[in-house]
Amino acid sequence: MTDISKRSIVKMVALTAVAAAALVGCGKKEEAPKAEAPAAAPAKAEPLKIAFAYVGPVGDGGWTFAHDNGRKEVEKAFGDKVVTSFVEKVPESADAERVIRDMAAQGNKLIFGTTFGYMEPMLKVAADTKDVKFEHATGYKTAENMRTYDSRTYEGAYMAGVIAGKMTKTNTLGVVASIAIPEVVRNINSFTMGAQSVNPKVKTKVVWVNEWFNPPKETEAATSLINGGADVLMQNTDSSAVLQTAEKLGKRAFGWDSDMTAYGPKAHLGSAVINWGPYYVKAVGEALEGKWSTGQSWWGVKEGAIDMVNVAADVPEDTKKKIDEIKAGLKAGTFSIWKGPIVDQAGKEVLAKDAVADDKFLGGVMFYVKGVEGKIPGGK
Repeated sequence: MTDISKRSIVKMVALTAVAAAALVGCGKKEEAPKAEAPAAAPAKAEPLKIAFAYVGPVGDGGWTFAHDNGRKEVEKAFGDKVVTSFVEKVPESADAERVIRDMAAQGNKLIFGTTFGYMEPMLKVAADTKDVKFEHATGYKTAENMRTYDSRTYEGAYMAGVIAGKMTKTNTLGVVASIAIPEVVRNINSFTMGAQSVNPKVKTKVVWVNEWFNPPKETEAATSLINGGADVLMQNTDSSAVLQTAEKLGKRAFGWDSDMTAYGPKAHLGSAVINWGPYYVKAVGEALEGKWSTGQSWWGVKEGAIDMVNVAADVPEDTKKKIDEIKAGLKAGTFSIWKGPIVDQAGKEVLAKDAVADDKFLGGVMFYVKGVEGKIPGGK
């Protein structure tokens, strides 16, 4: 074999070896570093389920309508952190316990009962469902997982009285009253005292309907008061029937719990309204933050819970100014509605001169002040 042939063979072997090595190198795969699994996103907290029990229909234009507006404020404030629901027209009877117990069974962890008559049923359910928080409106009994809240509606009643005392031509006012409990009696008295503060000649007649919401009965009661000489009416009932009756019969009246202007624009002198939103937002916020605790709350003008709105154009300017002064004094704590001397309808002193009623006194008012006619149902 010639040298050239040998060299060719050697060259070919060398090239083959290089090519083989290259192929081996190309065929080897380097393992890519393993990517770490992404950290699991924290589980989104389940929304707080909240239920409201209403004594009347949400469309009553008054008490229940005001509570439902407060519920909507909660939804607006907390968005998807909460889920709210309600049951309307829950009677103050054994059926209330069934409804409230069902609310707890459905997973609601915060339950609001919005009328005085739910107090005992809520206490029973609270004792059996310690993991649920209960809020009772206008009551006075609490438990470790149940607290009470209320609004100082007597402040709105007093301001209505000031207006009524100036606007009456007969010096006879009328009140359509619901249930004979301190809350309602206190409002009748405060309305009368407000009127007497600007017109000492005023007297107040009362017709009790013994229900919170019964438009036909409220209409009948309002008509009776007007026929008896009352030309300005207030009510402590939940519908707009009293204002509508005054409109129909050419008299004046007030909205109660909510702004009722639209129900009787000619009769309307102003509306004593309740804003439940601030309290409901506070209570829900505490529950979400784990800061909720039992206790009692009673909010009024000072906390933005009570107001007199849409005062009629024909109310004298000096009276409107007085209403503004009362609001400012209540907010600052410099004005007290229940300040002595105050006497009952029999002339007996119930609050001494310059004495200011505390909440315990106010919570037990079951007498009429001087100027209110008639008797309290079930009273002495």
